[in-house]
Amino acid sequence: KKCTTFASKIKFTSKMNRLFTLFFACLFSLTIAAKDWAQYSRYAASNDSITSRPKAVLMGNSITDNWAKFHPEFFAENNFVGRGISGQVTSQMLCRFQADVIALRPKMVIIMAGTNDIALNNGYISHEHILQNIQSMCQLAKQNHIKPVLCSCLPAAAFKWRPELKPAEEIIRLNEMIKAYAEANRITYVDYHSALVDEQGGLPTKYAKDGVHPNLDAYHIMEQILLNAL
Repeated sequence: KKCTTFASKIKFTSKMNRLFTLFFACLFSLTIAAKDWAQYSRYAASNDSITSRPKAVLMGNSITDNWAKFHPEFFAENNFVGRGISGQVTSQMLCRFQADVIALRPKMVIIMAGTNDIALNNGYISHEHILQNIQSMCQLAKQNHIKPVLCSCLPAAAFKWRPELKPAEEIIRLNEMIKAYAEANRITYVDYHSALVDEQGGLPTKYAKDGVHPNLDAYHIMEQILLNAL
Protein backbone atom coordinates (compact mmCIF):
# COMPACT_ATOMS: atom_id res chain seq x y z
CA LYS A 1 0.00 0.00 0.00
CA LYS A 2 2.87 2.37 0.85
CA CYS A 3 4.58 1.46 -2.43
CA THR A 4 1.40 2.29 -4.36
CA THR A 5 1.10 5.66 -2.62
CA PHE A 6 4.78 6.44 -3.29
CA ALA A 7 4.43 5.50 -6.97
CA SER A 8 1.36 7.76 -7.27
CA LYS A 9 3.31 10.66 -5.78
CA ILE A 10 6.14 10.14 -8.25
CA LYS A 11 3.67 10.00 -11.14
CA PHE A 12 1.92 13.17 -9.91
CA THR A 13 5.24 14.98 -9.44
CA SER A 14 6.38 13.99 -12.92
CA LYS A 15 3.14 15.26 -14.42
CA MET A 16 3.41 18.54 -12.52
CA ASN A 17 7.00 18.98 -13.68
CA ARG A 18 5.89 18.58 -17.30
CA LEU A 19 3.09 21.10 -16.77
CA PHE A 20 5.46 23.61 -15.16
CA THR A 21 7.98 23.12 -17.98
CA LEU A 22 5.28 23.72 -20.57
CA PHE A 23 3.98 26.76 -18.70
CA PHE A 24 7.40 28.41 -18.46
CA ALA A 25 8.19 27.57 -22.10
CA CYS A 26 4.97 29.31 -23.18
CA LEU A 27 5.68 32.24 -20.87
CA PHE A 28 9.19 32.57 -22.31
CA SER A 29 7.84 32.50 -25.88
CA LEU A 30 5.26 35.16 -25.07
CA THR A 31 7.91 37.32 -23.40
CA ILE A 32 10.17 37.13 -26.46
CA ALA A 33 7.27 37.90 -28.81
CA ALA A 34 6.16 40.82 -26.66
CA LYS A 35 9.55 42.50 -27.07
CA ASP A 36 8.83 43.13 -30.76
CA TRP A 37 5.09 42.59 -31.09
CA ALA A 38 4.81 44.50 -34.38
CA GLN A 39 8.06 42.91 -35.68
CA TYR A 40 9.80 46.18 -36.49
CA SER A 41 13.05 44.22 -36.71
CA ARG A 42 11.87 42.07 -39.63
CA TYR A 43 12.64 44.69 -42.31
CA ALA A 44 14.91 47.08 -40.40
CA ALA A 45 18.08 46.14 -42.33
CA SER A 46 16.26 46.04 -45.68
CA ASN A 47 14.73 49.46 -45.06
CA ASP A 48 18.16 50.94 -44.29
CA SER A 49 19.54 49.56 -47.56
CA ILE A 50 16.96 51.25 -49.81
CA THR A 51 18.52 54.26 -51.52
CA SER A 52 16.03 55.07 -54.30
CA ARG A 53 12.32 55.84 -54.07
CA PRO A 54 10.13 52.76 -54.65
CA LYS A 55 7.09 53.05 -56.88
CA ALA A 56 5.05 51.15 -54.31
CA VAL A 57 5.29 49.33 -51.00
CA LEU A 58 3.03 46.31 -50.64
CA MET A 59 1.88 46.12 -47.02
CA GLY A 60 0.27 42.92 -45.77
CA ASN A 61 0.51 39.54 -44.11
CA SER A 62 1.83 36.13 -45.24
CA ILE A 63 0.08 36.44 -48.61
CA THR A 64 2.14 39.54 -49.40
CA ASP A 65 5.22 38.05 -47.73
CA ASN A 66 5.05 34.89 -49.87
CA TRP A 67 4.38 36.92 -53.00
CA ALA A 68 7.74 38.65 -52.75
CA LYS A 69 9.42 35.29 -52.10
CA PHE A 70 7.66 33.32 -54.86
CA HIS A 71 7.99 35.96 -57.58
CA PRO A 72 10.70 38.50 -56.72
CA GLU A 73 11.02 39.39 -60.41
CA PHE A 74 7.57 40.98 -60.35
CA PHE A 75 8.66 43.27 -57.53
CA ALA A 76 12.00 44.13 -59.13
CA GLU A 77 10.53 44.82 -62.59
CA ASN A 78 7.89 47.17 -61.19
CA ASN A 79 10.02 48.82 -58.52
CA PHE A 80 7.80 47.39 -55.79
CA VAL A 81 8.90 46.63 -52.24
CA GLY A 82 7.27 43.84 -50.24
CA ARG A 83 6.54 44.44 -46.58
CA GLY A 84 4.32 41.52 -45.63
CA ILE A 85 4.73 39.62 -42.37
CA SER A 86 3.15 36.24 -41.77
CA GLY A 87 0.32 36.13 -39.26
CA GLN A 88 -0.01 39.87 -38.83
CA VAL A 89 -3.22 41.70 -38.10
CA THR A 90 -4.08 45.27 -39.08
CA SER A 91 -3.08 46.64 -35.66
CA GLN A 92 0.48 45.37 -36.14
CA MET A 93 0.64 46.75 -39.68
CA LEU A 94 -0.54 50.13 -38.45
CA CYS A 95 2.18 50.15 -35.77
CA ARG A 96 4.98 49.53 -38.28
CA PHE A 97 3.51 51.72 -41.04
CA GLN A 98 5.90 54.58 -40.27
CA ALA A 99 9.00 52.38 -40.45
CA ASP A 100 8.04 50.05 -43.28
CA VAL A 101 6.14 52.45 -45.55
CA ILE A 102 6.45 56.17 -44.82
CA ALA A 103 10.20 56.11 -44.16
CA LEU A 104 10.74 54.57 -47.63
CA ARG A 105 8.94 57.50 -49.34
CA PRO A 106 7.13 55.38 -51.96
CA LYS A 107 4.76 56.91 -54.49
CA MET A 108 2.08 54.41 -53.45
CA VAL A 109 1.26 51.94 -50.71
CA ILE A 110 -0.78 48.89 -51.66
CA ILE A 111 -2.57 47.54 -48.59
CA MET A 112 -4.03 44.03 -48.38
CA ALA A 113 -5.06 43.36 -44.79
CA GLY A 114 -7.76 41.87 -42.61
CA THR A 115 -7.61 38.11 -43.13
CA ASN A 116 -5.76 37.45 -39.89
CA ASP A 117 -8.06 39.77 -37.98
CA ILE A 118 -10.99 37.63 -39.11
CA ALA A 119 -8.95 34.57 -38.09
CA LEU A 120 -8.69 36.10 -34.57
CA ASN A 121 -4.88 35.91 -34.62
CA ASN A 122 -4.72 38.66 -32.03
CA GLY A 123 -8.07 38.00 -30.40
CA TYR A 124 -11.50 39.32 -31.28
CA ILE A 125 -11.81 42.52 -33.29
CA SER A 126 -14.92 43.87 -34.98
CA HIS A 127 -15.10 44.55 -38.71
CA GLU A 128 -15.53 48.23 -37.90
CA HIS A 129 -12.25 48.34 -35.99
CA ILE A 130 -10.46 46.38 -38.73
CA LEU A 131 -11.62 49.03 -41.18
CA GLN A 132 -10.56 51.82 -38.84
CA ASN A 133 -7.01 50.43 -38.77
CA ILE A 134 -7.01 50.36 -42.57
CA GLN A 135 -8.42 53.89 -42.67
CA SER A 136 -5.64 55.08 -40.35
CA MET A 137 -3.02 53.64 -42.69
CA CYS A 138 -4.63 55.47 -45.61
CA GLN A 139 -4.74 58.73 -43.67
CA LEU A 140 -1.07 58.42 -42.69
CA ALA A 141 -0.17 57.73 -46.31
CA LYS A 142 -2.06 60.77 -47.62
CA GLN A 143 -0.50 63.04 -44.98
CA ASN A 144 2.89 61.98 -46.29
CA HIS A 145 2.02 62.39 -49.98
CA ILE A 146 1.79 58.65 -50.59
CA LYS A 147 -1.13 57.38 -52.66
CA PRO A 148 -2.99 54.57 -50.85
CA VAL A 149 -4.38 51.63 -52.80
CA LEU A 150 -6.73 49.21 -51.06
CA CYS A 151 -7.07 45.53 -51.96
CA SER A 152 -9.72 42.99 -51.17
CA CYS A 153 -8.91 40.12 -48.86
CA LEU A 154 -8.58 36.84 -50.72
CA PRO A 155 -11.41 34.33 -50.37
CA ALA A 156 -11.17 31.65 -47.69
CA ALA A 157 -13.79 29.10 -46.69
CA ALA A 158 -11.79 27.85 -43.69
CA PHE A 159 -8.61 28.43 -41.69
CA LYS A 160 -6.68 25.28 -40.79
CA TRP A 161 -5.31 26.94 -37.67
CA ARG A 162 -8.86 28.02 -36.68
CA PRO A 163 -11.10 25.15 -37.82
CA GLU A 164 -14.05 26.38 -35.75
CA LEU A 165 -14.39 29.54 -37.86
CA LYS A 166 -16.37 29.96 -41.09
CA PRO A 167 -14.74 33.03 -42.65
CA ALA A 168 -16.17 33.13 -46.19
CA GLU A 169 -19.06 35.50 -45.45
CA GLU A 170 -17.02 37.52 -42.94
CA ILE A 171 -14.41 38.18 -45.63
CA ILE A 172 -17.07 39.23 -48.14
CA ARG A 173 -18.55 41.63 -45.61
CA LEU A 174 -15.15 43.17 -44.83
CA ASN A 175 -14.36 43.53 -48.53
CA GLU A 176 -17.65 45.37 -49.06
CA MET A 177 -16.73 47.78 -46.26
CA ILE A 178 -13.22 48.35 -47.66
CA LYS A 179 -14.62 48.93 -51.15
CA ALA A 180 -17.24 51.38 -49.90
CA TYR A 181 -14.59 53.35 -47.97
CA ALA A 182 -12.31 53.38 -51.02
CA GLU A 183 -15.05 54.63 -53.33
CA ALA A 184 -16.16 57.32 -50.87
CA ASN A 185 -12.60 58.61 -50.57
CA ARG A 186 -11.48 58.24 -54.20
CA ILE A 187 -9.01 55.50 -53.37
CA THR A 188 -8.21 52.81 -55.92
CA TYR A 189 -9.73 49.46 -54.94
CA VAL A 190 -8.20 46.23 -56.25
CA ASP A 191 -10.59 43.28 -56.32
CA TYR A 192 -8.73 39.95 -56.16
CA HIS A 193 -11.62 38.17 -54.46
CA SER A 194 -14.00 38.06 -57.43
CA ALA A 195 -11.38 36.53 -59.73
CA LEU A 196 -10.30 33.77 -57.33
CA VAL A 197 -13.38 32.74 -55.34
CA ASP A 198 -15.03 29.32 -55.81
CA GLU A 199 -18.62 28.16 -55.25
CA GLN A 200 -18.03 27.67 -51.51
CA GLY A 201 -16.70 31.18 -51.09
CA GLY A 202 -13.15 29.89 -50.74
CA LEU A 203 -9.87 29.81 -52.60
CA PRO A 204 -9.86 26.66 -54.76
CA THR A 205 -7.11 24.07 -54.32
CA LYS A 206 -5.77 24.78 -57.81
CA TYR A 207 -4.76 28.18 -56.44
CA ALA A 208 -4.01 27.27 -52.81
CA LYS A 209 -3.44 23.85 -51.27
CA ASP A 210 -4.53 25.06 -47.84
CA GLY A 211 -7.31 27.28 -49.13
CA VAL A 212 -5.62 30.45 -47.87
CA HIS A 213 -2.10 30.94 -49.23
CA PRO A 214 -1.89 31.42 -53.01
CA ASN A 215 0.46 29.52 -55.29
CA LEU A 216 2.37 31.09 -58.16
CA ASP A 217 -0.54 30.62 -60.59
CA ALA A 218 -2.77 32.65 -58.31
CA TYR A 219 -0.12 35.32 -57.90
CA HIS A 220 0.13 35.68 -61.68
CA ILE A 221 -3.60 36.40 -61.80
CA MET A 222 -3.30 38.88 -58.93
CA GLU A 223 -0.39 40.62 -60.63
CA GLN A 224 -2.40 41.29 -63.77
CA ILE A 225 -5.36 42.56 -61.75
CA LEU A 226 -3.10 44.85 -59.72
CA LEU A 227 -1.26 46.30 -62.74
CA ASN A 228 -4.53 46.89 -64.57
CA ALA A 229 -5.93 48.71 -61.53
CA LEU A 230 -2.85 50.88 -61.17
